Amino acid sequence: MWSFLLWVILFVLCWPVALLALIVFPIVWLLVLPFRLVGIAVDGVFQLLKAILLLPARLLGYRPARAH
Repeated sequence: MWSFLLWVILFVLCWPVALLALIVFPIVWLLVLPFRLVGIAVDGVFQLLKAILLLPARLLGYRPARAH
């Protein structure tokens, strides 16, 4: 809701910038999408490696401390 109100204020005060943002945002989103997908895949690989490396310790009964 707040972002919509801020966009309307931007549109009233400086409509060329608001229209430019409206046109450029989807293009930037499409350009950044592959990098986000690669980041998700790399994070998944690191989580898998962590699980594999900590498996022997977990089988022996180690439980990580809870974060407060």
